[in-house]
Amino acid sequence: MEKSKRKLGVCLGTLLLLIGAGAFVGWYKFFREEPQPAWVTATPEMRFKYGSIGAEHTAGIPYWIFYVLPRLFPEKMPGPGGYASFGLAWEPGQELPIGFTKKVIGFPRVGNTCAVCHATRYRRSENENPTFVATGPNHTLNLEAFFRFLVDVARDPRFNADNLMREINQVTDLSWLDRAIYRFVIIPITKKRLLEREAQFAWIYREDFPEWGRGRDDAMNLTKYFMVQAPMDDSVGPTDMPAIWNLKKYKPEQGMRMNLAGDSVDARSVIIDSALGLFNAPPPDTDAFLAQIAWLEEYLGQAQAPPYPFTIDAEKAMAGKALFEQHCMACHGGARTGTPVPLDEIGTDRERIGTWSKQNAIATNRKVLQDTGIRRKGLVEAELTGYIAAFLDGIWLRAPYLHNGAVPTLRDLLSPASERPRQFYRGYDLYDPVNVGFVTQGAEAARAGTLFDVRERSNGNQGHEYGVTLSETEKDALLEYMKGL
Repeated sequence: MEKSKRKLGVCLGTLLLLIGAGAFVGWYKFFREEPQPAWVTATPEMRFKYGSIGAEHTAGIPYWIFYVLPRLFPEKMPGPGGYASFGLAWEPGQELPIGFTKKVIGFPRVGNTCAVCHATRYRRSENENPTFVATGPNHTLNLEAFFRFLVDVARDPRFNADNLMREINQVTDLSWLDRAIYRFVIIPITKKRLLEREAQFAWIYREDFPEWGRGRDDAMNLTKYFMVQAPMDDSVGPTDMPAIWNLKKYKPEQGMRMNLAGDSVDARSVIIDSALGLFNAPPPDTDAFLAQIAWLEEYLGQAQAPPYPFTIDAEKAMAGKALFEQHCMACHGGARTGTPVPLDEIGTDRERIGTWSKQNAIATNRKVLQDTGIRRKGLVEAELTGYIAAFLDGIWLRAPYLHNGAVPTLRDLLSPASERPRQFYRGYDLYDPVNVGFVTQGAEAARAGTLFDVRERSNGNQGHEYGVTLSETEKDALLEYMKGL
């Protein structure tokens, strides 16, 4: 009897050890969290560009799967060059593009931050390396193509453990255990998660909707279909990705609103909702999430627009200042700045307003509070009536212009709508200091960019016909002044 008890005790002890060891291995391989390297948080700018906000927990893609997807599915990308073909801002020497994070949560995962859409680049000459600007609009990014790529590869029968492991084994030497985990757990789960996005992204496959093209997204439809899972409707409204520097200039207490159509109340709310969109789920740790939001709010509040990188003619700019005060100041430097201008007055394309409603705002505000418990001022629970009279700091780097990016340069914006370009290429990074914008015509612009046609739905370039009667000399002076804003 005593011998049997000892044997039972040994068996139970062994079982507990095995359970403990299994639990430890499970935690270590799937849940342990390692800090990012010190260089990531060495400066606020680096942290903004590469620092994790926690999205890897719920929306991260396993690093080695992310690494080999371009090798296995090159035909599903916009062109040669792997992920660079999507127009991502990619600094020399960096493992991942700006706005992509690498963090170990059990295994290395790739996530995103706000910087994927809000970091821009420009070149002053064809032979110059790009200058990268954190918090600027990513005018080269083909975000719609990237979204489609992730869904399309998951739908492909070649997305399976045999094919992916063959590619992974060619670029890294995983342990036998990690190979087994990738084959039997990580790859099947990743495929399942990516396929879950198919229904949410169904609207971007509609042939009756225009392509977003480079430098644009359809922000409010993304909010509808991702945050509140609204049924698909017939609205569409691709708009330019905005610059997000110097957010402290917005004063909600003075009636100012944020986003292109004034659908949000304050910077904190916009940052929270944008970050939740990256998570595609409630954050796993609300306190840690809100700490990241507080940091982003402080950083984006203080960040400044970059100075114009070419010489400005001071005398000409002085003459332009008087013209600006006469023709532009009322909306872009006075009491109306940051507030909605009625659509009937501004006359620009109305489609963006049609993508959103009071009911959408109410549903989103309720969803955020219910799912996360986070209280914020939130989205404006009212019907939209127009577009915000924009602040113009750093306007030189925010081309193309109008809310939907339908006018390639500031000089074109000073022309009547009937004389503005009907077709041009978006996404080339060579700067045009004469017309104040980017080069949008020619073989290189066509190679690097996507064709924009103002005759397509939501792409109208009408409206905002201010300053169009100025002489060419006066327009030159006005543009010279605006370069320095």
